[in-house]
Amino acid sequence: MHEFGAGTTNINSIHGAARNPYNRRRYAGGSSGGSAAVVAAGICPVSLGVDGGGSVRLPSALCGIVGFKGTFGRISSSGVIPINWSLGMIGIHAAKVEDALIMYAAIHGHLPTDPIVSRPPPVNLPLLKDLEHHQGENHTSRITLAKYTKWFEDCDKEVYKCCYKVLDAVQRRYGCKVIEVTVPEIEEMRLAHYITIGSECFTSFGLDYNKWGRQEAAMDVRATFALYSSFNNQEFLAAQRMRRRQMHFHMEIFKKADIIVTPTTGCTAKPITESSLKHGELNYIDGAKLVRYQIAGNFLGLPAISIPIGYDDDGMPIGLQLIGSPWAEATLLWVASAIEKLTVARQPEVFYDLLS
Repeated sequence: MHEFGAGTTNINSIHGAARNPYNRRRYAGGSSGGSAAVVAAGICPVSLGVDGGGSVRLPSALCGIVGFKGTFGRISSSGVIPINWSLGMIGIHAAKVEDALIMYAAIHGHLPTDPIVSRPPPVNLPLLKDLEHHQGENHTSRITLAKYTKWFEDCDKEVYKCCYKVLDAVQRRYGCKVIEVTVPEIEEMRLAHYITIGSECFTSFGLDYNKWGRQEAAMDVRATFALYSSFNNQEFLAAQRMRRRQMHFHMEIFKKADIIVTPTTGCTAKPITESSLKHGELNYIDGAKLVRYQIAGNFLGLPAISIPIGYDDDGMPIGLQLIGSPWAEATLLWVASAIEKLTVARQPEVFYDLLS
């Protein structure tokens, strides 16, 4: 992974790149790309990562597996290095939604040693087996999905076309309702998140980084930390005002819908270049595509899950993301399982079994 988790590709020019099991010449995504790659390769059924800016959902989507994070505070952060203490939390990489649910059931909870977060409300775990019966279908039909078309389609065409096919299949099979919404000031939210994660990261490790990390880190991480060190108190406070503003916008959407649906990433995994293996990679255009849909889950602490739904023309995985209201993990896992049951992905084509 990148030093301090400061990257989206998992190309580390000093220690090596995490390779994508679907194509070893492409990256696994970051920052928890190694954890995603071992699950995608079949080495283990589940693994953990820390999701502070999509660092679990992003590599899960690129590696064709499930990536799940709960509401901020739902899973204890005790023992986790506080790189970005108000954004990051443990997330789960899993081969299937059921595996993610099993791991979530095992690790959720609050400890007295947890910093910042007070005790969360009681957890509810969905009975996924009910999806096999009519009561499961009836429950799913009551779900309303919110989609902001301009944002939804702000990605590679192969990605949003695949996501649309799945949305159509879910509506036809379960009768879910999809409504159009607007998410204002998305770019402002992305910048506010970046200022927040950078400020917290540099506050946690700035002294140590300046003392010894600069010589040990890859060039792209050095450039990132130089930017982190430039943020000031006024910018950080302005970012927190944007955080409160965006929470209001999102809670208004959740008055009308249960889930916000987006692609997980704006593109699929790109090739690893010889230059990036030597010097690291800091590609603003591709990096912005990769994190385009990740920010609200971390900046606002919302639960989110990525489900693999198909492949692009090169056989690289595509993910669909569901974002829920606070503490609505059960609903997310239920709907994700319903989508998983409809979507049978076989490289390089995608087949949709509507169970008709």
